[in-house]
Formats: sequence, C-alpha cells, structure tokens
Amino acid sequence: MKILLTGAFGQLGRASSALLASRGHAVTAVDLPSFDIASADCVASALDAGRFDAILNAAAYTAVDRAEGAGRDDCWRANALGPKVLAEAAARRNVFLLHVSTDYVFPGDRPVPQPYVETDATGPKNEYGRAKLAGEEAIRASGARAAILRTAWLYSDVGRNFVKAILCRVRSSADHAAKVVADQFGSPTTAEDLAQQALRVLEARAEGLFHATSQGYGTWCDFARAFCEELGVEAGIAPCATSDFPTAASRPSNSILDNAALRAAGLDVFDDWREALSRFLARHGEALLAETAPEA
Repeated sequence: MKILLTGAFGQLGRASSALLASRGHAVTAVDLPSFDIASADCVASALDAGRFDAILNAAAYTAVDRAEGAGRDDCWRANALGPKVLAEAAARRNVFLLHVSTDYVFPGDRPVPQPYVETDATGPKNEYGRAKLAGEEAIRASGARAAILRTAWLYSDVGRNFVKAILCRVRSSADHAAKVVADQFGSPTTAEDLAQQALRVLEARAEGLFHATSQGYGTWCDFARAFCEELGVEAGIAPCATSDFPTAASRPSNSILDNAALRAAGLDVFDDWREALSRFLARHGEALLAETAPEA
C-alpha cells in the first residue's frame, strides 16, 4: 500500500512511519514546514504526484492552553481546516483517509468509571476540542472513505510528553517529590500501540468512528507512580486536585473511552494500560533514564 503520512515528526507519526515501513508499505512521511495539510494546493499536488492508496493523518496542533488565546488560529487551521482539505481531496481521488482525533470532543463530566462510547453525544469544553470536533464533522461531510480514531493520553519515547516531564521533575528535585493530578481519569496509551491500531484499520479499510485507547483506566497520579516504580526511580508522587494547577483550557475529568466499535469489528489491538506501560519501559526505559538524568 502507498501511504501518505502527515504529521510525521510527532509521537504517532514517528511510531507509524517505522511500523508501516517494517510491514512493507511504501510510506511518504511529511510534516511542517514543507507540507501544510491546510493548503489545498499542497495536498492536491502531493496526492496527484504520489497516487497514494491511503492517507494517515497524524498531524495536529496540541498546545491546548495556547489554543485558548494566541494559538487559536493555528489550532483551527491544523485541527479543523486541515482534515477538511485532506478529506475533500481524498474523496475526489478515492483515497482512504485515516484521521486521528481526541477524547477532548467530550465534556468529560460523566461519573467515573462510566466510559464514553462512539455513539455518545459530544460537547467539547475548550478550543482544542471544538476544533478537533469540527475536523471530524468535515471528514464525515466530505463523502470520503474514512476512519476516525479517537485516542487519549498518548505517550512515547520521543518529543515532549508526560512521562519525560515527570521523570525530569522527580529526578532533579532535592526531595524527589512531585504533585500530580489525581482527579482526572483516562487510559494512558502508547504511540506504538496506536500505530499498530492505525495499521490494522488501514489494512482492513474499516470505515467509521472508533475509540482507540488502552484498556483500563487510572489518574495521572496513578500513571506517574506506575512508571516511576517500574523504573526504580525514587519519587514521592503526591496526589493533588486539578484546581491546584489552573490552566487556560478546561480539562475533562473523565477521559475514559470504550473501544466498542473496534471490538465489534474484530479490530481492537489494545490491552490494559499497565501491561502496555511495562512493554514500553522494557524497550525504552534505559534511554528515558539517560535522557532525564539530572545534570551533575
């Protein structure tokens, strides 16, 4: 399969590029500044030249707090206009599109542990979520053959993410302590597992809306304690409330997604988030410790 991979420099993009190539697919990996998914001319030129079978759109603007202010236009361009341009171009050329969305399309206010399923009503509570939902709606309106994967709490060994941030904090602190939010719930999901899921959907040409996260759930505090303990890092992870760290953008309290549609289609590749974390740390733990080591 010839696949155009957008957002190639991000966590999912990097994981997907390596995986797709290892499975024998011909991948053209692109990202800003040379490739802009919101430019109709750029997208049309690439699709006409490459004659692709599919697009995997891993591009996104993810600076959630900045999107409430100075980054709003960039957020809407990447997360709403970009998917619209890709979908309309794909529809005209009969190219399959797989787009990655987010748990932030939901308000996140239902009682824990009740998860959100694909048929639940949306209701984003910040600009990032509203833009991502607009991107989903544009894809559905385009008539393209498409799959939308909603994921949450993504992490990997590359770029800036929660795992690295916490390790840096506790390993550079004199008392090895860190306050971590304990009233937001979700399912930590590795970029590698999400890439596996994207590959499965692409190869099946499965159209529709799918939730795609690890099974089980916990808080950010649970997540931090789990990877610090497994890596043997002494850390006094202390639970705190979301209100202790005010942010420009409101966060969902409940980001738990149920992969009901993937299971129904026989395509779900995910297992429990703690098992996935163990596999991830077995592969990348040593490098993460080296990268987050305190300066002498």
